[in-house]
This record gives sequence, C-alpha cells and structure tokens, in this order.
Amino acid sequence: MSTSSIAEQVDEFNVGFEAQIGPRLSAVFSGEQNDLRAAGLPADVVSVGDEIPDAAVLTPEGASTTFHEVLGGTTSVVVFYRGAWCPYCNITLRTYQEKLVPALQERGAQLVAVSPQTPEGSAQAVENGSLDFAVVSDPANALASSLAIVTEPSAEARSAHTELGFDVADSNADDTAAIPFPTVLVVDEQGVVRFVDIKVDYTTRTEPEEILGAVDALAV
Repeated sequence: MSTSSIAEQVDEFNVGFEAQIGPRLSAVFSGEQNDLRAAGLPADVVSVGDEIPDAAVLTPEGASTTFHEVLGGTTSVVVFYRGAWCPYCNITLRTYQEKLVPALQERGAQLVAVSPQTPEGSAQAVENGSLDFAVVSDPANALASSLAIVTEPSAEARSAHTELGFDVADSNADDTAAIPFPTVLVVDEQGVVRFVDIKVDYTTRTEPEEILGAVDALAV
C-alpha cells in the first residue's frame, strides 16, 4: 500500500508535468493558482450546519437519479472534483480509493464523488482509478451552484489547455467551462453538513486522515 500523501504525490507529479509543458505554460498555471488564492472563496459558500440540497444527477451509465437517493441516509463523504481530465483529481480519487474507502466502510460510511462532466467522463474517472464508490455527474453544476462552490479556468489557462489538446467545455455535460472548487463535505445521516473543506487552489486537496477525523468526530 502506498504511504505517500496526496501532497507528496502532487509535488512529484508537478516536477514531471512542468518539465513536459515548459516554463511558459507552467507560468500560466502558476499565475492562475496565485489568482485563485488571492480571490478566495465566495461569501455564501456551504457551511457546517447547512442542510445538503438535492439535485438531479447522472450515473456513469447515464441513468438519472437524485443526489439524496445516492446519499441514502448514510453518513457520506462527498468530494467535488473537476473531471477525469484533471490529474490532481485523479491522484486524489485514487488515494481515496486506497486509503479512505476501506476505513469509511469500517465506520458504516460511504464516499460519493461529484463532477460536472458527462457520464462518459465519470466512467473514465472510475476506470482511471479503479474506483468502487459512487461517482455521479452534476449536469450544469446544479448541485455545486447551490453550494456556491463553482468557478472556471481563467482565459489564459483555457488557452493553455487548448495548446495541450483539450478544452474543459468538451468534458462538461452542459458544454461550459464551469467547474467546482475541489471540495470535501461530510454529511451526516440526517443530511446535515458536519465538515467542509474547500480548496481554491486546485493543486491542493484534503488528505484522508483529516476526513476520517471529521467522520470520527460525528460519533463523539
């Protein structure tokens, strides 16, 4: 079993990625991350004590369901990610599969991953990480918008994406570039948010140990 943290894996990835794309494009993404950190979060983002809203979501097979049906009255860790195109998301989901899912199962809790991408993109995320937890699409960021955690890549970053051969809008179910801030929520059996961690810088993510601490705190 891997002992590397998400942060360590990201640092290792960044070395190779920056060498691959070169200093000019690296500077574009670094500037975007700096701007995101400087802007911070919207004032009305989801907070501890909020009731989790409902929204229509799609399974990787394209079947329609609702977010509340996916939660099923079970203590849930909900992770919002940008899409299968995002290497930082793939690192995170793989690490959660390895380190978080077994521990949640021992506690009678579950993991649910949400993104605005198409069902095909969700299926790709499942395949990328050999994921065996719920992965759903949030078309048009309806759920993420109700939590006020929606952003989008800068114009410069989108141009850099194009140079690298992809566009976020091609992956999203609504053909826009809107994406959620990487976010982890712990939702209790009554549907109340008990833990919130929102990362404005998409290269940083919530470590499994912090999430498990929040889940264990529910039993205190």
